[in-house]
Amino acid sequence: MSRIGKNPIALPQGVEVKVNDNVVTVKGKLGELTQELTSNITVKVEDGTITVERPSETKEHRAKHGLYRSLINNMIEGVSKGYTKELELVGVGYRASNQGQKLDLALGFSHNIVLELAPEVKIETVSEKGKNPIIKLTSHDKQLVGQVAAKIRSFRKPEPYKGKGIKFVGEVLRRKAGKSA
Repeated sequence: MSRIGKNPIALPQGVEVKVNDNVVTVKGKLGELTQELTSNITVKVEDGTITVERPSETKEHRAKHGLYRSLINNMIEGVSKGYTKELELVGVGYRASNQGQKLDLALGFSHNIVLELAPEVKIETVSEKGKNPIIKLTSHDKQLVGQVAAKIRSFRKPEPYKGKGIKFVGEVLRRKAGKSA
């Protein structure tokens, strides 16, 4: 039995949920998200709570039960609070700047990397003297903000010897000892 799937979802103030056929639409102050459901999973909205139910105990239904409950919960949290990911650039000469939705990264390659971001993702770059540059990504879509953060991190992953590269703020890196004399 899915313990996650059984938990009801509380609807915060100002969030509206509509279910027609197999599509769940969540609308809030930060935006609107939709999710298509499969495999006969039913969603019921009753007086401020949402419950996700499955028709049988088959392996597929059990797997999708908790998944869709988590996806709907993430959508509700996203349109009410939003999601933020922060990336830190560690390395000499590594810089980040943005003009609107264009992110310009100087990561030690011969050319700067310019990345055009989706309009749903708000970007902010912070560069203070004596500190590593930080990129802040904010969106109401958890999956999208995570995907964009992973794409930016993939340009220069942190290496294990000096720790240079792009890492998430608060991420603990596994460091290796260098050559022993």
